[in-house]
Amino acid sequence: MTILCVRFQLPPMYEAALPQLLGLLEEFTPVIEALPPDGALLDLRGAERYFGRGAVEFASLIRVRALALYGIDCVIGAGPGPMLARMALRDAAPGVTRVVPEDPDAAREFLAGRPVAALPGVGGATARTLCEYGLDTIGKVAAAPLSTLQRLTSARTGRELHEKASGIDRGRVVPNATSRSLATERPFSRDELDPSRHRRALLSATEELGTRLRALEKVCRTLTLTVRYADRSTTTRSRTLKEPTAHSSTLTDTAYRMYEALGLQRARVRAIAVRAEGLTPAEQASHQLTFDPVDEKVRRIEEVADRARAKFGPHVIGPGTLAA
Repeated sequence: MTILCVRFQLPPMYEAALPQLLGLLEEFTPVIEALPPDGALLDLRGAERYFGRGAVEFASLIRVRALALYGIDCVIGAGPGPMLARMALRDAAPGVTRVVPEDPDAAREFLAGRPVAALPGVGGATARTLCEYGLDTIGKVAAAPLSTLQRLTSARTGRELHEKASGIDRGRVVPNATSRSLATERPFSRDELDPSRHRRALLSATEELGTRLRALEKVCRTLTLTVRYADRSTTTRSRTLKEPTAHSSTLTDTAYRMYEALGLQRARVRAIAVRAEGLTPAEQASHQLTFDPVDEKVRRIEEVADRARAKFGPHVIGPGTLAA
């Protein structure tokens, strides 16, 4: 067992803790791939030989140290490769590490009864195509001839499907820093037609992103808006900001303009997501002075609000529009 997939049970809007938790993981191995907002992949091949411990023992140590040092629990999946470790994580529970054995037959047995959509890399369109031909589980995909899968999809996709469904995991852990993007989503309890509720969701999302960016001492260069509709289709728009910023008001105005440019007419919206991309350290960003007393006042209020949130929690203060 060489790969762990760890997901920390972080409180909402607490992604700023992830770099510290990644530092904890680096005590065991330098081969770590961050999976923001709350997870990571660890390659333990070298650590197992060096420390003489197995992946399950490492998982127990990580869980104990995260609780002792940060008061944060985690769920952990283990497998011979990144794909199987990620899938094991879905079955894991706090305090128990879900393990996929290295034996190929055991890996195939673990995968066999799962829906084909659970296989990484299988999107909605591919899953529907496979299900139309009765290939609705991973086990059935593994049993299907390679030529059949390639005719239904493509030569490359069919080959990858056949390998993954058979438990062949060619993925690897790619060491990286924390993500260069942050995202948040606002799903609606029912398909929402009211534009005012859409705008409230945008306001809530951009306020959260601004708070998280400032907590991480980052600014973003690009904002991306994704609207998901009742029929599961989506529309995505991106806009480059005039200057890198973590200012909530600027993010909100940009998101509003992108939303209005869509020209939605009684669209049944299921969810709205906003992503801040192109993150860079705030200390390296420049800000064009406007000599606008209103802008300066808003920024000072923002600083005070951030201090209040840091002390009393993320929901202690916010826009009045969201208080209802």
